[in-house]
Amino acid sequence: MSRDPNDLSRHTPLMQQYFRIKAEHPERLLFFRMGDFYELFYDDARKAARLLNITLTTRGESAGERIPMAGIPHHAVDGYLAKLIKLGESVALCEQIGDPATAKGPVERKVVRVVTPGTVTEEALLEERRDNLLVAIAQVGPRLGLAALDLAGGRFVVQEVEDAAALLGEVERLSPAEILIGEDWTPPPALASRRGITKRPPWHFDTESARHLLLRQFGTQDLAAFGCERLPAAIAAAGGLLQYVRDTQHSALPHIQSLRVETSAETIVLDAASRRNLEIDFHPSGRAELTLYGVLDRTTTAMGGRLLRRWLHWPLRDRTTLAERHAAIEALSEAGDFRPLREILRAVGDVERIVSRIALKSARPRDLTVLRLALAVLPELRDALTYLDSPLLVRLRAALREQPEIHALLVRAIVENPPMLIRDGGVIAQGYHEELDALRDLSQNSERFLLELEQRERQRTGLANLKVGYNRVQGFYIELTRAQADKVPVEYVRRQTLKGVERYITPELKAFEDQVLSARERALAFEKALYDELLEQLGTRLDALRECAAGLAELDVLANLAERADALGFCKPVMSAEPGLRVVAGRHPVVESVLDAPFVPNDLELSPERRMLIITGPNMGGKSTFMRQSALIVLMAHIGSYVPAESARIGPVDRIFTRIGASDDLASGRSTFMVEMTETAHILHHATPASLVLMDEIGRGTSTFDGLSLAWAAAEHLAREIKAFTLFATHYFELIALPDECPAVYNIHLDAVEHKDGVVFLHAVKDGPANQSYGLQVAALAGVPKTVVKKAREKLAALEQHAQAEKPKAKGRASRQIDLFAEAAPHPALEKLKAIEPDELSPKQALEVLFELKQLADG
Repeated sequence: MSRDPNDLSRHTPLMQQYFRIKAEHPERLLFFRMGDFYELFYDDARKAARLLNITLTTRGESAGERIPMAGIPHHAVDGYLAKLIKLGESVALCEQIGDPATAKGPVERKVVRVVTPGTVTEEALLEERRDNLLVAIAQVGPRLGLAALDLAGGRFVVQEVEDAAALLGEVERLSPAEILIGEDWTPPPALASRRGITKRPPWHFDTESARHLLLRQFGTQDLAAFGCERLPAAIAAAGGLLQYVRDTQHSALPHIQSLRVETSAETIVLDAASRRNLEIDFHPSGRAELTLYGVLDRTTTAMGGRLLRRWLHWPLRDRTTLAERHAAIEALSEAGDFRPLREILRAVGDVERIVSRIALKSARPRDLTVLRLALAVLPELRDALTYLDSPLLVRLRAALREQPEIHALLVRAIVENPPMLIRDGGVIAQGYHEELDALRDLSQNSERFLLELEQRERQRTGLANLKVGYNRVQGFYIELTRAQADKVPVEYVRRQTLKGVERYITPELKAFEDQVLSARERALAFEKALYDELLEQLGTRLDALRECAAGLAELDVLANLAERADALGFCKPVMSAEPGLRVVAGRHPVVESVLDAPFVPNDLELSPERRMLIITGPNMGGKSTFMRQSALIVLMAHIGSYVPAESARIGPVDRIFTRIGASDDLASGRSTFMVEMTETAHILHHATPASLVLMDEIGRGTSTFDGLSLAWAAAEHLAREIKAFTLFATHYFELIALPDECPAVYNIHLDAVEHKDGVVFLHAVKDGPANQSYGLQVAALAGVPKTVVKKAREKLAALEQHAQAEKPKAKGRASRQIDLFAEAAPHPALEKLKAIEPDELSPKQALEVLFELKQLADG
């Protein structure tokens, strides 16, 4: 079979049309509209059948061979699109735009929209509490630019990053559904392996072309007002992204009227590994309740949930903003003032995404009823905020301006409970438009006319069994039994013969039929036109609606954080200008939420005089929990939340680094130890004195001496050179000597006690080093066979005896491992060499000494 798009002569006209359209979208599934179905052909059909579990069949012939086909009903397309989008697929929707009644050959078709993972806006295709982001990346010289667009919400942000590691950190933060890159750009391996990469022509990322495209979109003379005029890589990425959205949406984008530049100076920077290690909104098990977001999110609206997630991934350093958020939570917490607000907010839907769908002319009737309900509660919300003493809440009250004109318009225009789709009719309310009411009256009152006609014809003809009816196939008709056929008036025209009955039409009934059917069609068309006009009217108020949506989302997040603080016993943190971190009775919010037993709180103190804590103690003793809770407390304070502690004073922090746990990165050919060392290297290169660094079990992936040496050197570099605030957990007890050599380094440990052959973890942090690791007891708890544990005890005793024989245990150092850093005994050859006086040796004596040194060296 010939399937060369340049040689279509052997194909049927329909397949020629298909191949021409498919050639424009070779990488996408083409949904080809044929009547009430979208059909897929050839390879698209095979792929769709596999992905969607639909029937693959063959029908008809083209170019001498059967045509593989798979189809889906057009009314069920959203469900199938949702599945494909989740699988990272893109779909081109090809509609019939010609009139089948007048078409000569195949009806005219064209692609009216391309649906891709990063550009969907329909409610059914989106995860309601997660932003659906499209990201574009461009490189201009050494600079890397990144642009991100939430088409469903209208947010457009750009930034430039310093290197590939920072780029990966941002991609991890944004977690985009789709990433656009130039065909001539080679992404880092960790980025290239992600799903949802779409390659675009290089010229779409040309800085000058991108700049002109952005200027046309925003209607400005330059980009200075947006702060990106001198960010060529960011401009290139933004232009490439905007071009892609225009190409796929086939519509204007009136809700994208600005962009915002993000910089690392605004936020506490977290790299990709740190975000994963802290389990902010993702846990390897897939269980949301095991993440910080899962514990904190009790927002009443989906847009509030999305905003909270954005805050968690973009912790702010601006202390003015944080102080306002903390003050707002304090005001809402007093006397439980958050409770009535949350009850009102439960009536508010996803206004943010509805506003975007209004802008894209894709809003459905029920979107407008949700918007109407949200506008109806604005006066009540404003009243509830009137007496709350908080500058931020005052501004939010102003943002929630009542919209009486829009609300009144929606009340007049849309019925109380409209159908899902405008094409079904019955959306526009009675009384909104006189002409529509008249058309509806004509079509809806046909039943009365038919009853009157039936009575009139029975009396006129004397045929008591005469019936007047209607069906969609034959239209209106007069029905008589065959026994009465000889009594039929001459003006009756036979329309249909059925078993035992005859159906007729009269000139009067035919004229009424034409009038009624025309009225129904005209009413539907007119209703659609009125609905489009309504969306146009609402489109003129996008700015006010978008500001209202943003205010509702932020108010929801603040009320949610007040509820969480009240329910979980959080405290208001003090954001200090003095460096350091002091937490009294800090807790891990996630671990505490899933524990059946009471959580053991712990204190933490870091200061310029106490910058590094060497943490020792048994595995399972709580070292990782203690470290993570410290980072999460800092993170929560910097989104404006209260924190899980009795009190917390937090100084300036610019970055949070975590190196906790590791696994193989097989796709990139990196072992566990290589991953560990890569993350360690990143920290040592980028940490500053204002950074919070969590290092857990450095050096575990290699031999004991190598690992211990690396752990010691990394800790010493952090303490002496970088001077970052560091929590350094280790199973190498030799590191407890580091405080003796480096200032501002202290030992702490997680306490445990032995009980018979087991161990009881107390999870309490105490000053000083641990006295042992309890490794064998933990192995026993894990279910290691008793014979293996017994053998291990014997081997441990032998190793300890050997270590004691080599050198007595250092005073004050409780260690059961060989001391790597014990001073080595001098070599005999070196001692001999030091004793030689060269000037006093004869040549013969010198030769003898040389032979002796050689023997000592070889010995």
